[in-house]
Parts: sequence; structure tokens; C-alpha cells
Amino acid sequence: MSDMLGKVILITGATNGIGQVAALDLAKRGATVAVAGRSRQRLDDTLAMVRAESGNEAVSGLLADLSTQAGVRQLAEQFQQRFSRLDVLLNNAGAIFGERAETADGFERTFALNHLGYYLLTRLLLDMLLESAPARIVNVSSEGHRRQRSYNFDNIDGRSWSTMGFTAYAQSKLANILFTRELARRLTDSDVTANALHPGVIATGFGSGIGGLMGLFGSVVRPFLKTPEQGADTLIWLATADEVEGQSGGYYDRRRLRQPSAAAQDDDAARRLWALSAELCGLPVD
Repeated sequence: MSDMLGKVILITGATNGIGQVAALDLAKRGATVAVAGRSRQRLDDTLAMVRAESGNEAVSGLLADLSTQAGVRQLAEQFQQRFSRLDVLLNNAGAIFGERAETADGFERTFALNHLGYYLLTRLLLDMLLESAPARIVNVSSEGHRRQRSYNFDNIDGRSWSTMGFTAYAQSKLANILFTRELARRLTDSDVTANALHPGVIATGFGSGIGGLMGLFGSVVRPFLKTPEQGADTLIWLATADEVEGQSGGYYDRRRLRQPSAAAQDDDAARRLWALSAELCGLPVD
């Protein structure tokens, strides 16, 4: 197990599933770990568990709703107030929804949480990452991105909603890879890397709020799904492994570099999505 003593790591979506597993593993390696979540009770429970099982007291919680820009900005501000460096940013928070809804900012919530949350938090903390270099950014995507043949810029608001929100989810996961690709390009001359991964289909609470056919499907396939520990393996590896030191812009599955879909390798779409995201978040493009 590689030594992470002295490293400061921020993990979003860390109160259950692969984020929680990663928090515990990284704390056991000696890292200073900040876990972000939107439920105070689940955040407190996670902190207590990680501290007890790792023996590491350098684990703190940051409360934030990452589906809203105010929540993302609050998280970045909290982190910057508590820490002087950031060695690894793990963008993991995400969800799939059965019904279309908008956030307080007026964005479709899948797009807001799964993509804009990654984008805005990374942009807000990028200077800290650059100052802490060598540093790593790891974005959790999904093989679900292959469902989208191209990024549909005419449907970022989810008006053309498909069955159980799969189209909105797939597009958001495609956005994660496009964002990673453009981010890596912009960081070429730095010592900060950005990579994306597919964790597998995990037996966690992800998607548990969806009823009907999705709920039935989940109950049938659950025995065949990966455990959170299996799903977190590549996430932790990308955050810690010497083998990927200096490697950037990749998409990984089971610790292997894979080719994402053709749509996920569209550099024009990646640049366009970056510019659009900057505009929606009120940030400069560069």
C-alpha cells in the first residue's frame, strides 16, 4: 500500500459507495482526507467510521449540495479556509434520476450535479492544485457514456427526457470525459494530471430513488454487481499509483487505459463544452 502521508485529498460524494471506500483506503495510507457530502448525519457517520477503522484523525467533513453553484462555491471556500494545499481532487459525486427536475440555478439536475459540479469545483480549486503540484484530478465517469453518439448541445436542459433519465445520465458521463480531455490539454505544461474512469456498475444506493422498472431491474441484477470495494479500486489506483504519474487525459477501466467512444474523443466538442460550462458558471473561458 503506497504511502500518502502528507498528501491532502478532497473526495466528493464520499458518504457512501466508492467515495466512502476511497476515503477509508486513503486515510489508512496516511493521507489527510476531506470528505464532502450533502447530509450532515451521513457525513458524521462516515467521519466516525473512517477515523475509527483507519486510526487516522486527519479526516474532516465538508457539508455541501453540489447540484447548486452556491453549494459548489461553498465547498471550495470551506476547503480553502481549512487547507493550504490540495494534492488529489476526486470528483465522484453523481446521480441518475427517474424524473426531470431543475436545480435552484435553473439547470437540469443531472447536468448540474454530474457535470457542472465537476467543472466548477475543479476550476475554483485549480490554482491550489497547481501550487501543490505534482497533483492529480480524477473524474468518475461511466461506460454509460457510449450511449450518446455525440454531445447534444441542443438538449443540455434535458427537455427531451428519455425513459428513466438514462439519456441525461449518459450525456453527463460523456461530459465528464470531454471535460477531462480538455482539462488535460490545458494542463499540458503543468505538473497536474487529469484522468477519468469507469468504476463498473456498483451495488450501492446509486439510483435507488428510481422506482418502477428501474427498481425491478436493480433488484434482479444486484447479485451480479461489483462491490463498492471493487468499484473503488481504479479510483484509488489513479489517485495513488506511481504507474500513472505524469499520465493525463486518459480513460481507465479496471486499471487499464481504454479508448472511450468516438464522441468522447471529439476535441471540438470538448472545447465547446468547456466554453459553455464557463459561461454557465460565470467564469472566464481561460
